[in-house]
Amino acid sequence: MPNSLRIVVAQRPFCVGDIAGNADVIIADATRAYAEHGADVVVFPELALVGYPPDDLLLRTGLPAAVQAAQARIAASVPDAVTVVYGHPSYEGGVCRNSASVVQGGVQRAITHKQALPNYGVFDEKRHFSPGTRSLCFHCKGVRIGLLVCEDLWVPEPSAQALADGAELLISINASPYTRGKALQRAEVIRSRGRETRLPIVYANLVGGQDDLLFDGASQAIDADGDSCFVAPSFSDGLYPLDFVDGRLQGPICEGEESLAVLYQGLVRAVRDYVDRNGFPGAIVGLSGGIDSALVAALASDALGPERVRTVAMPSRYTADMSNDDAAEQARRLGTLHAVIPVEPAFTAYSDMLAASFAGRAADVTEENLQSRIRGTLLMALSNKFGHVVLTTGNKSEMAVGYATLYGDMCGGFAPLKDVYKGDVWRLARWRNREQEVIPQRVIDRPPSAELRADQTDEDSLPPYHVLDEVLRLYVEEQCAAADIVERGFDAEVVEQITKLVRRAEYKRRQAPPGPKVTPVAFGRDRRFPITARYDAL
Repeated sequence: MPNSLRIVVAQRPFCVGDIAGNADVIIADATRAYAEHGADVVVFPELALVGYPPDDLLLRTGLPAAVQAAQARIAASVPDAVTVVYGHPSYEGGVCRNSASVVQGGVQRAITHKQALPNYGVFDEKRHFSPGTRSLCFHCKGVRIGLLVCEDLWVPEPSAQALADGAELLISINASPYTRGKALQRAEVIRSRGRETRLPIVYANLVGGQDDLLFDGASQAIDADGDSCFVAPSFSDGLYPLDFVDGRLQGPICEGEESLAVLYQGLVRAVRDYVDRNGFPGAIVGLSGGIDSALVAALASDALGPERVRTVAMPSRYTADMSNDDAAEQARRLGTLHAVIPVEPAFTAYSDMLAASFAGRAADVTEENLQSRIRGTLLMALSNKFGHVVLTTGNKSEMAVGYATLYGDMCGGFAPLKDVYKGDVWRLARWRNREQEVIPQRVIDRPPSAELRADQTDEDSLPPYHVLDEVLRLYVEEQCAAADIVERGFDAEVVEQITKLVRRAEYKRRQAPPGPKVTPVAFGRDRRFPITARYDAL
C-alpha cells in the first residue's frame, strides 16, 4: 500500500480578538474537511485562534484563560480521526510565545513555538513574544512532519532542525501580509528551504483584511524537487485539499494571476472586511467626478454591493459641469444611492462670517481648504445619521506630499487608496473597466483637478504624477537621500520640492485614517518618522 496522507489547507480569515468565533471556525472547518475531503491533517494559519496581529491584546490579563478554554473546546470537538494544526499564543511562567499546536484523537499532542520573531516593517513581535528554541516533528499515519511557524521558514535553522529530527514533510503556518510582488518573494524562500532540505513543503497562509494589513492567502506547496505542486487563489477563502503520496505532494494549482487583478481584489477585500468586521451597514463616498473617488466608489460597490453604498456629489462654484455629469453617470452605472448636496450656501456663509477677520488679505489656499472641510462635515453628518463609514479617496502620492486637506478630504474611517500611487489609480480604473465600464472614460482621460479654484489642475502644485511617483518610490520605499535620487537623473529642484513636501506632511499623515498596505513601505506601521525633526540632507 502506498504511504499516503490527505492534507487540507484551511485558507481562512480570523478576526482579531474573536477567540470564541475563531474556535468555532476551526472546529467547523476541521469537521467539514474530514467529512467532505477525507482529511488526515487540517492546517490553519498562524495565530488563527486570536487573529493576526493581536498587538497589545496579548497583554490583557483575561486572554490566557480565554485561549486555554478555547483550546480545550477545539480538542474536544474536532473529529478524533483528523489531525488539526493551528496557531495560537501560549502562556507559561509569565512568558508569551507565538505557538502552534497539534491536536490528535481529542488531545493536544504537541506544541511548538516560533523561533524567528520578526521585528521589522509592520512586525513588532519581540514586543510581545519570547522565542522558541526547537522545531517540532509529529507523526500522522506513519509520516513524520516538521512544523514551522511563519518566519521560521525564512531562515535556514528551523528547517534544518526538522530535517535532522527525521522530518519527511514540512508544514509552515503563516500570517504573511500582502504587498505587490510578495508572492514571488515567498515562492523563492520556499524553494530555497526545499533545495536545502530536499523536503516537500506546505505553506498555509491567512487571508483577509485587518485594519491596515491585508493578507492574501495564496497558500502553496512544493514537492521535494522544488517544483510548485499547489497554489491557492489570492484573497479567496476555502478548504484546499492536497495529497502526499510516497513522498510527493500534489494539489490544485491556481493559474498565474494578473498583478493588477490581484491588487484590485485585495483592495475590494480590504474594504469589505473593514466595513463588515466593524459592523457598519455600508459606506459613503464623496463622488467628485475625479479619478480617485471614481475608483473608490467602484471598489466599494464591488466589495459591499451597490445597495450598501451612498455616493454624494458636493459641487461648488468651481465644479465643472462635466464633473457633476460624470459623477451622476457613474452612480447610475454602479447603482448606488446618489445624492447631490451643493456646498455653495455653506461656503458663502462661512466666507461672510470670516470676512472681517480676513479683511485686507487676498484669497488663497484658505478658501480652497474651506470648501474641502465643508464637504468633510457633510460626509460625516451623513455617516452619523445613517451609520455608514466614510471612505476617503486620497491616494499615496497625495498623502506623501500633503496634497490633501485635514478635516476635509481626509475625513473618514478608512482610506482604500492610501498606499496606492496615482499612476496605479489610473491603471486600476482601466483594468476595472475591461470587464464593465463602470467609470466614465472621460474621468480617466481628463487631467486631474481638485476644482477648488478656477482652472485648477494638480500640476499647478505638483510635478507630473509619473515623475512624482518615481521620486516617492525612491525616497519613501528605498530610503534614498535626495542627492542619490538626483544622481539617477531627476531634476534637482523637483527632487528638493518633493522631499520637502514629504517631510512637511508628516503631521498630516499621522491624522489620516487607516488604509490597506499594498507596497513594500506604507505610511503608518511601516514608516515611523518623527514629526518634529530636521533631516533635509538624509
